[in-house]
Amino acid sequence: MTTLAITGATGFVGRALVDQVIAAGHRVRALTRRSQAPRDGVDWIEGALDRPGSLAALVDGADAVVHVAGVVSAPDRAAFVAGNVDGTRAMLAAAAGAGVRRFVHVSSLSAREPQLSTYGWSKAQGETLVERSGLDWSIVRPSGVYGPGDMEMRDLFRAARWGIALLPPRGLVSLVAVDDLATLLLTLATRAVPPTLYEVDDGHALSHAALAQAIGRAVGRDRVLALHLPRQALMLGATLDRALRGDEAKLTADRVGYLVHPDWTARPSHRPPPALWTPSVPLAEGLAATARWYRANGLL
Repeated sequence: MTTLAITGATGFVGRALVDQVIAAGHRVRALTRRSQAPRDGVDWIEGALDRPGSLAALVDGADAVVHVAGVVSAPDRAAFVAGNVDGTRAMLAAAAGAGVRRFVHVSSLSAREPQLSTYGWSKAQGETLVERSGLDWSIVRPSGVYGPGDMEMRDLFRAARWGIALLPPRGLVSLVAVDDLATLLLTLATRAVPPTLYEVDDGHALSHAALAQAIGRAVGRDRVLALHLPRQALMLGATLDRALRGDEAKLTADRVGYLVHPDWTARPSHRPPPALWTPSVPLAEGLAATARWYRANGLL
């Protein structure tokens, strides 16, 4: 039995990972900012990435660390630095201090183009810290992660239900189902793997319009009107979203920076070898399951 110390365990990806760790018969030490209901196989550690004492408690007795926590949207550069750079530095220090050698770091495909956004830059900075840590590390750059429980793609599903999709300029995108990503993270945390950076998707490149049509089919729409918006229009949309939803806005000026990039698919040379991991959730099946979850929770 392996004990994994997991950050971000109460988030979308973290919850899926904890489920798989427990199902596989391992134990979890999970960082949380607030009290959680007791769960067999899970030791909840109250704390945060900026509280070194709680991180020391988190990694105590762990065999490996899976660092999932990170900041996706923030009002300024300092917040991205605090969440994605300083938080990663703190977790690396905690692991090293406890003698935990195995460190799996969840980054983002956006780190491949750090000049496009502060988010991507901050994730790239975190990767550099991991690579220089001297630990036994793996870095995972997921493409768009989706599945039941996801809130980042909800607006796309809602719009598709009405037969419309407001999209970035034409380009390619790929996705990975959250359960497939969790399977890879568990595998990397429990196997001896040479230090490697992996880019992860389901192996299928889609145009933005093709993805919109696939989402439309998942919500019962035979056809979705795909409207590609220029960067200026997306920036206006980000301003409006910020005004309407404040810190809950899904479209931000920083996010526009990488949305307009023409290729967000994993490079074949950087994908995990099939012997290590192969995605198993077909896109249509995963999107349909996501749509059912939105409906069941009154979100669609």
